[in-house]
Amino acid sequence: MAWGILEDTKLAEVPGTTLLDRDYPLASDADNTALKTKKGVVLVPQPSDSPNDPYNWSSIKKNVIITTLSLTSGVTTALGPMISPGLVLASMMYNVSLDQVSTFLIGLFILLTGTGTFFTAAVATVWGKRPVFVISVVILLLTNIWGYFSMNFVSLSAMRIVQGLASAPMETLVTSTVSDIFFVHERGQKLAIWGVMITSGVLLGQVIAGYIIESLGFLATFGVTVIIFRILAPAIFFLVPETAYIKREKDSWEEDEKNIEAKLEVDEPKRPYKSELRVFNGRISDESFWKQVIKPLPLICFPGVVFSTFVYGSFMTWLIVFSVGLTNLPLLAVGLLATPIAGFIADKVARFMARRNKGIYEPEFRLTLMIPATIFSTTGFIGFGLSVAHRAPLVWPLFFMSLHSASVGFASTASFTYVIDCHPKDANQAFVTINFFKAVFAFLASLFVNGWYTASGPKIVFTAIGVINLAVSLLTVPMYIYGKKFRSMVARSPTLNKL
Repeated sequence: MAWGILEDTKLAEVPGTTLLDRDYPLASDADNTALKTKKGVVLVPQPSDSPNDPYNWSSIKKNVIITTLSLTSGVTTALGPMISPGLVLASMMYNVSLDQVSTFLIGLFILLTGTGTFFTAAVATVWGKRPVFVISVVILLLTNIWGYFSMNFVSLSAMRIVQGLASAPMETLVTSTVSDIFFVHERGQKLAIWGVMITSGVLLGQVIAGYIIESLGFLATFGVTVIIFRILAPAIFFLVPETAYIKREKDSWEEDEKNIEAKLEVDEPKRPYKSELRVFNGRISDESFWKQVIKPLPLICFPGVVFSTFVYGSFMTWLIVFSVGLTNLPLLAVGLLATPIAGFIADKVARFMARRNKGIYEPEFRLTLMIPATIFSTTGFIGFGLSVAHRAPLVWPLFFMSLHSASVGFASTASFTYVIDCHPKDANQAFVTINFFKAVFAFLASLFVNGWYTASGPKIVFTAIGVINLAVSLLTVPMYIYGKKFRSMVARSPTLNKL
């Protein structure tokens, strides 16, 4: 038993369990002196010798890629809720009910983003992420132009449908890109960059949009967004190459496959920047496209994916429920502080626990981040409900709201890094499953929470939400203890491996 994690007796090496310190060799790895390391940490996964292997790219190049994608992801995430401050105005402009405006301009957007991830993740797996990112950002630019010039509600609703579908890649593929280019011990901090941008999009987008709508009108929000995407589209094209390792074609008639592959990696010339600008690189996988489309649904059978689905879906849904106008600003400030801290702690704690576990790393080490996430969120929900019910000074509701905002950074970092480390090959599809159900949770919450709040009051509503969220968070305990056995079960199951 390592740090309370039950050992598995079925497999010699359980997927996800890996050596992070070569001073303590794995039983099956008698000679580990050849393992590549970085600042004393074993690189997981081990990179090839090719200069074109994304794991071998410079730190500057990797950080530019993830920062560009994260920024684009944050702006894209803001597209959904940014028109919330103008729903009443839109209802009057187009002479339709407020429920219709909310459903067709926000609800459908969220659902179609979640649905679109099934197809965009499949395309990314078969043909690569670069064409998906480039096409997505171009469509987002064009749809915002469309939105700015929309003359009626039908046109605007159709635009939001297309925009929702085009937003899908930024919901799922950025996180799996992290596993394409960064090693296990670096992923927490890099996912934190993405988390900061997502939080900023959800919380800050509404505040900025509110001022734009008040000063320039409802459709002006799309006009301002056009300007932003005119910058982001070229940035994606010039700064984000394909992150899947595209190997050279090779013949194996003279030598065995492993030897010639190793030889080609050494002799492979560095791919010129001009060739990296190619949007389409052909098929990078022999997997069936339609099999990849439906693959995310069966992945709900994977315990790690189930856990992350409920945790991320719960925390993000209630963050959206909490988001109200200018109160987003303190939430954003706390989120901007807490999320990078969560990413830093995620990597530091993992390395600390591995060093004291004979150098062996377990993905369950990431779940320790759920301790502060659970404390902050539970205190935040119950405290917010009680402070509002008892008409406490504004500072107290804002304080408790901010506690929950802080918890989101810890929970999202824990859930995403755990899935990536447990199922790196299925990361694209796993995040489709997680984000799809998050979209469903958020959509359902938008249908009943406001009415529930009106009927029952803040004390009952937020105490109930706190209890629900606590129950979800406590799933961490069995997941942590039995996680290694669950990973072994998935690896040994012929049925699950065929999914």
